[in-house]
Amino acid sequence: MAGAITSSVVTPLRILRRTTLIQTFRFPLCLSNNHFSQRKFRFLCNPTNSSPVAGLCHLVHAFKGDSSGDLIKGVVDKNILEDVRRVLEMAKRASSRKGIVHTDFLAPPVLKESMHALEKLADVKAIAQGGYPQAERCRLSIRHSEAMTTTPDIIEALSITGNFGLQPCSHGDFLGAILGTGIAREKLGDILLQGEKGAQVLIIPELVDFLVTAMDKVGNVRVTCTRVPLLALEYAPPRTKTFKTVEASLRLDAVASAGYKISRSKLVDLISKGDVRINWSPVTKNGTTLKTGDMVSVSGHGRLKIGEINRTRKGKFAVEVIQFL
Repeated sequence: MAGAITSSVVTPLRILRRTTLIQTFRFPLCLSNNHFSQRKFRFLCNPTNSSPVAGLCHLVHAFKGDSSGDLIKGVVDKNILEDVRRVLEMAKRASSRKGIVHTDFLAPPVLKESMHALEKLADVKAIAQGGYPQAERCRLSIRHSEAMTTTPDIIEALSITGNFGLQPCSHGDFLGAILGTGIAREKLGDILLQGEKGAQVLIIPELVDFLVTAMDKVGNVRVTCTRVPLLALEYAPPRTKTFKTVEASLRLDAVASAGYKISRSKLVDLISKGDVRINWSPVTKNGTTLKTGDMVSVSGHGRLKIGEINRTRKGKFAVEVIQFL
């Protein structure tokens, strides 16, 4: 089966920054068991429709001409439409060949919209892996319902160590150093900072050896890269601060301006510029209503999560706001 859906081994240089999107997904297949606990999203086909032909017909109809737009009608962020379309094209390929394909690491908005679109396809199942339970950037393994019996190993981890005691480095420093080797952003998952010890990085397996050889400095700090098992990843729940605000309504501009402690007029301006997102999707209306569980992010200001909401005696809303530090 693997031979039917993969090509020859791809060298690291072909999957650097100038790699084409078609080459991106032609990696050798790995089907060994993955024993660590990870976040998974599964999309099951309709149990009453077990016919491979029916599933293929559904996909052909979905992708014929521009009709794939039916699958992505709900995508608000036009900047990610092409990324979602590529994922759907991969799903079409996996279904037609009764095989399995793997995406690169997807940013949260692309992952979210791709999952929603994949739910509409017959005979397709997808598993999201980020390397650890709280991962934001994940890879999708998309397969025909008959093709995959185990969770494939499609992520590896590297430890980047050096003397960071006197010269601490930020997330951007590590990311910039890795991209400086020529590796494209979509080949990298999350970067877990470890303070004086350095950082741990999630990466596609095909580039592990390349990065171990090419990575020698972060900022002004000399570093060493070594492969580590996923079970050795050191991560912790994000640090948060919780407080309450009382508002006359649950409008985005009212609650978020209080949460970020910025004026409502400034927040309105940020919304108009497309810098405000709810659950990873951009919003353009100030009056969008928030609800418990919504994640609000503002470029340059971080993220907030809406917690419990209660009515006050005066008819206002007491909103619990969880701020990510």
